[in-house]
Amino acid sequence: MFTGLVEAVGTVRAFHRTDAVYLLSIEWPGTARELVLGQSVAVSGVCLSVVALHGDVFDVEMMPETAERTWFSGLRPGISVNLERAMTLGSRLDGHLVLGHVDGTAVLRRLEGSERTRVARFGAVPDLLRGIVSKGSVAIDGVSLTVVDVSDSDFSVGLIPTTLASCTLGRMRTGSVVNLETDILGKYVERLLGRSGRGTRLSIEELKDLGY
Repeated sequence: MFTGLVEAVGTVRAFHRTDAVYLLSIEWPGTARELVLGQSVAVSGVCLSVVALHGDVFDVEMMPETAERTWFSGLRPGISVNLERAMTLGSRLDGHLVLGHVDGTAVLRRLEGSERTRVARFGAVPDLLRGIVSKGSVAIDGVSLTVVDVSDSDFSVGLIPTTLASCTLGRMRTGSVVNLETDILGKYVERLLGRSGRGTRLSIEELKDLGY
């Protein structure tokens, strides 16, 4: 579980496929030495487990499905990625609950504003946009952000100076592809109400009986 508050920007040192998984090596000066095997790290919003440590570099493994669902199939040495270690029980939740389970990708359509504050508008498929609501939370490349507005084809978020300076979002250009994770609370509500088509729709009376 993560908060969507990026700790640092790391650098990809190697990325290749082995027999069944992808192996990704990331440089995180100083902090990589504090990691332990099996620890979870959100890499641009993707929850991955540490499998090896080499000083300031740590290795994680990735299933092929993860590479296909994210923009990680295009990873190469030198690319920057956002990094966050899992939250600890009892710590302040200053962002929102982020699982590191990416739903899909979005594309930056427009970036407006001054040099200090920007509004970014992203295009995404309807299935992803269904889980995004105005003034709700969304994780973009692992960064917790508040949604400004949402339409049938895109949504926008505000980027403050601190966000632009502390993570990879400040380097985005029109056409940039980002990892997108919608709010987990909305997913559970959708499942409960049966909107996905696989559950059983609850009536207003049943919701009242459940305390809603």
